[in-house]
Amino acid sequence: MGIFSFFKKKEKLLEPLDLSILGTDVHSHFIPGIDDGAKTIEDSLQLISELKNLGYKNIITTPHVMADFYRNTPEIILSGLEKVRAAVKESNLNITISAAAEYNVDTELEEKINNKELLTFGDNYVLFELPFFAEPANLGNCIFAMQSKGYKPILAHVERYPFWFFNFEKLHELRAKDILFQVNINSLTGHYGLEVKKMAEWLIDNNMVELLGTDCHHMGHIGLLKHAVRLPHLHKAAQFNLINKQL
Repeated sequence: MGIFSFFKKKEKLLEPLDLSILGTDVHSHFIPGIDDGAKTIEDSLQLISELKNLGYKNIITTPHVMADFYRNTPEIILSGLEKVRAAVKESNLNITISAAAEYNVDTELEEKINNKELLTFGDNYVLFELPFFAEPANLGNCIFAMQSKGYKPILAHVERYPFWFFNFEKLHELRAKDILFQVNINSLTGHYGLEVKKMAEWLIDNNMVELLGTDCHHMGHIGLLKHAVRLPHLHKAAQFNLINKQL
């Protein structure tokens, strides 16, 4: 059987999973106007309301920080957070929201780490991502620097990097370095491609997931989440002792 033969099978859909079992979403883009997520405060409120309806009680939103594109600082992110919190309170949405960031491994990240200016959540967790075209040459240095400064690195949407598709040895190598793995729920829908879906399912089947995230940017992602809550692999992952449940 070929590696993609399973895609020919129609997945059995389950009753929708109440995402209150996760409690906290750890990856989203809800601070308006500072990255490729919410554009307006109205967008933010709509997206937050939808996550609440899916069962979430707490949101840790994580704007992009990129040297060449989204040059967000802690001050920009935290001031934006206060505006979102005020709007959430005014709208009587019974959900808590805080912020960290999604740091791109780029030419400026090591300096940010060494200056201890990273936004964290929980037990000093830091969410970081990689460029999608190639493994960055400074990845090892950045991981070492984060851990040396007491940060606990979480690799965002580990299933989405094409240069590691089916490179299971590399994934085990990262875990041996105490890198935590976050998987996007919507990867299970095939939204990012069939290889990504297969990788997400493999990670779940091998119990190599510490956190689940929506990575929600817009209402299109909400529609996908409403499908994902019926998928067997999400139901399976929700039973893990995920960090989401401890936040």
